[in-house]
Amino acid sequence: MPELEIRAAVEDDAPLILRLIEELAEYERLSNEVVATEASLRRSLFGERPFAEALIAELGDEPAGFALFFHNFSTFLGRPGIYLEDLYVRPEHRRSGVGRALLFRLARLAKERNCGRLEWSVLDWNEPAISFYRNIGATPVSGWTVYRVTGAALSALAGDGGEG
Repeated sequence: MPELEIRAAVEDDAPLILRLIEELAEYERLSNEVVATEASLRRSLFGERPFAEALIAELGDEPAGFALFFHNFSTFLGRPGIYLEDLYVRPEHRRSGVGRALLFRLARLAKERNCGRLEWSVLDWNEPAISFYRNIGATPVSGWTVYRVTGAALSALAGDGGEG
């Protein structure tokens, strides 16, 4: 079996990251919502002010998955945290330790960066992911509902009245 390597993404990985995002969106039945481009990923992940980071999992020379994350902040803890936006392992590499290795690396990063927590969201119907997360010791946060403002509602809230 090829050796598993987890590495920090570099700018040349933008096309790969976009492909993995598209594969994740297809799995989550959300392909129609992907508007990211290689250029937008290059700007957002590797530009003058990076907003997020990514880890790439490779089995041998083959990309097996990725984790995309960013820092948030807990006012109650008075410390940063890591929010895992996306974790995706290609179907042919599932159940081979790739997801666990990506989360292990993120947990190590959280500890190295003095973060108080590592957290993420999961779709309610995604039982394989929920089972996996429970098996690594993660617990759901009850009593919280995620709210989102986007598109025209975001523009209206910002007071510009325009679209997107």
